[in-house]
Amino acid sequence: MVVLAHSCIALRPDRLVGTRKVEVRSRGRVILATVIIGEDGLVGPGEAGLTQPALRRLGVVEGDPVEVAPAPPARSFGAIKAKIAGETLDALQMTEIVRDLVEHRLSDMEVAAFLIACASFMTPEETLSLTEAMISAGRRLSWPRDLVVDKHCVGGIPGNRTSLIVVPIIAAHGLLMPKTSSRAITSPAGTADVMEVLARVDLGEEELRAVVDRCGACIAWGGRMNLSPADDVLISVERPLSIDTSEQLVASILSKKASAGSTHLLIDIPVGPTAKVRDAREALRLRKLFEYVASRLGITIEVLVTDGSAPIGRGVGPALEARDVRAVLENRPDAPDDLKEKSIRLAARILQADPAMPGGKAEARARELLESGAARQKMQQIIEAQGVSPLSAELGPLVHEITAKKAGFVDQIDCLRIATVARLAGAPTDSGSGIELLKTVGQAVQIGDPLYRIYGLDRSDFGFAVDAAGETSGFRVAS
Repeated sequence: MVVLAHSCIALRPDRLVGTRKVEVRSRGRVILATVIIGEDGLVGPGEAGLTQPALRRLGVVEGDPVEVAPAPPARSFGAIKAKIAGETLDALQMTEIVRDLVEHRLSDMEVAAFLIACASFMTPEETLSLTEAMISAGRRLSWPRDLVVDKHCVGGIPGNRTSLIVVPIIAAHGLLMPKTSSRAITSPAGTADVMEVLARVDLGEEELRAVVDRCGACIAWGGRMNLSPADDVLISVERPLSIDTSEQLVASILSKKASAGSTHLLIDIPVGPTAKVRDAREALRLRKLFEYVASRLGITIEVLVTDGSAPIGRGVGPALEARDVRAVLENRPDAPDDLKEKSIRLAARILQADPAMPGGKAEARARELLESGAARQKMQQIIEAQGVSPLSAELGPLVHEITAKKAGFVDQIDCLRIATVARLAGAPTDSGSGIELLKTVGQAVQIGDPLYRIYGLDRSDFGFAVDAAGETSGFRVAS
């Protein structure tokens, strides 16, 4: 961002706010920036104020001369307008849009317009074109093996942190699984958010390769490696708007997996009345879209439709979900059984890709690797290789219990409501915030029995979460 004064003598900043960007040049370097109009006195009429990231990218310090000029209009704006008008875009138009995304030539307003237009209507061919353009615009990793496996869940189920259990099981077996993940978009925690409680996830390419060479796997955030960089720009706008359409989901996931070098991919689509995917018809459409795009990219894909009727595990939020993962890997008696069993089932489907795996033995092999402690040892090796986590695993000091208002049994838990309350409490930004589930579907409750605990660090966020849970807890208790 660049701050210009109302009385700027070189430009008319009021014409640049919102949609137009400017080019800031110094010593042969150039960056694109969004304009903020500052009060006179904050910067002078002949001055420009730059953020610290902008200063670093330009290699300048306070007092250095810079040139600021309007940036040329984005080449892809015509294609975005065509999409807003309901037209179908071809591969060249998608490539132009992705190029402008990567070069940061589009404002947040223009990116949002593109996302919303795509949410209205997008063909499978457009989804493929977008995915291919996103792959081409960034780095593409390669590995010295023909079989490189990965898995991804489309999300929508609080606590469904199976990847942190599946990855060490697969690596302990001997398959290569370099797992790169995005951070949460609309959920209280993503795989990278939870792993960051256990280990460092902000790895560069050389660091990631070193971890995979040593351990056969990693669980890292993909943002530093320039893998499908256009996806990171789209996510930065999707997150505050809570936009997560099927087409964007498929393009995001498959562009990242192809860029990371995956050859075999398992997709988990949980289906439930309050999940992201609500019914079998929607799941079938999403499965076919995954299969269509993956086949064109040369990725062998298996799509599983799983039970998404309730949260999985007990924790919702980075530190709480990391606690569940530890419990499963350490084979503790109090480990959430649903998280353990689903992780074993998913790991078994991936193990079936191993040509040496005997038919019908994959699930027994996955269970053996988990219950013998081999997966726990592999996870510890991955944690040590990735480095010490910069986050605390401590839970937030603010605690409030939501209790049952009548006796009966838990008939349903609203996944969306639980995720909303956990996000209001501060998750995933505050790793110690979230929800600890104390009751599951089918359990009997009495009036006043605690259903779940809310944890928080910030009093304002915590208050919003408590108020929201007080209005609608997300638990339905039947007589």
